[in-house]
Amino acid sequence: MKKKGIGLKVTPRNKKCSDKKCPFHGNVGVRKNTFTGLITSDKMARTVTVAWVRRAYLPKYERYEKRRSRLKAHNPECINAKKGDVVMIAETRPLSKTKNFVVVEVLGKETKKEALKEEAIQEQETKGVGEAGEAEKKKTTPEKNR
Repeated sequence: MKKKGIGLKVTPRNKKCSDKKCPFHGNVGVRKNTFTGLITSDKMARTVTVAWVRRAYLPKYERYEKRRSRLKAHNPECINAKKGDVVMIAETRPLSKTKNFVVVEVLGKETKKEALKEEAIQEQETKGVGEAGEAEKKKTTPEKNR
């Protein structure tokens, strides 16, 4: 018997589910469009809201602005993604009035960007203390070439 694949390079789920809308165990095929985003809500039954930030160019101001895209996606029993997970969603046929996507893989937890930025700043400060101290010494010493 041939193993069922969904047409995407994702790790198949070994956990069985009886969900008809599951791309691995049900009757739903997936299409080419895939997105990666963060689950912002999982309060609905078998549905999650996935959001991601993108940059849009504003020609008038010659700058970029942040915009947020949000989609509702089906969350099969075998995947069972939670709020705060980073997931990959794939386009399917319409599953309900607002759902045209299904979660195909959990990529991990949300990384705290602020914490990472703070760590990077602290590392730069610790590296820069020695360099800044030497620079101050150079400024205070009188120049003899004048």
